[in-house]
Amino acid sequence: MTATTEASTGSASPASVAQYALQLGDDALILSHRLSEWCAHSPELEEDVALANLALDLLGQARTLLTYAGSLEGAGRSEDDLAFLRTEREFRNALLVEQPNGDFAVTIARQLYFATYQSELYAALCDSTDPELAALAAKAVKEVAYHRDHAVQWTLRLGDGTAESHRRMQAGLEQLWPYTAELFFLDPVATELVQQGIAVDPRTLRPAWEASVAGVIEAATLTVPADGWQPRGGRAGKHGEGFGLLLGEMQALHRQYPGASW
Repeated sequence: MTATTEASTGSASPASVAQYALQLGDDALILSHRLSEWCAHSPELEEDVALANLALDLLGQARTLLTYAGSLEGAGRSEDDLAFLRTEREFRNALLVEQPNGDFAVTIARQLYFATYQSELYAALCDSTDPELAALAAKAVKEVAYHRDHAVQWTLRLGDGTAESHRRMQAGLEQLWPYTAELFFLDPVATELVQQGIAVDPRTLRPAWEASVAGVIEAATLTVPADGWQPRGGRAGKHGEGFGLLLGEMQALHRQYPGASW
């Protein structure tokens, strides 16, 4: 362990901090890939550019977090190793970010939910006692503010638009609402780190998240979905059946040409 690592993690287990960084990094990486799937397929040319920019912001977050996780775990793995050489069960992203794009309204619902969550998370993480995480949060909070604004504007536009756009936006909100519960579940990895001021207790983020999301939904003349089943397992490496296909596409080039470089 290096002196830098010891200073960054304090008395916390480096392995625990690495797992926490991996969770955040996997969230950003997988959502980045999902958004990249819209390139040349979005409803407007301008949205091709907008969604690609959102994906690049998230990819930047993922690179920082995966690099940090790799430095802490001490196994010599790089950001590329962690992104392209892990199996499905080794990924720790929340189930929400891996959900298929669906139609454009489904993607916007996913963005509204997750960008609002990230806004609250990174604002709180700016006060982390881990300087690496605090620095990442200070930069990312500015990025995700734009991500959320983009999602808000489209939610309003679709919800208060035509009868068909209203129907689709409501359907998207309903479809993805169950997956939001996992974002606010305090898992064993975060529990230790919350006590030391390194991580954020996700349960504390939920009231502000709910109020923010509900305000947008209601302004869009839509209805906040009712709570029901609440699937989770992504943080433990248990993913949906479509996740393997996502990784197959994302990892294909790296696995086909091991060690290749530009």
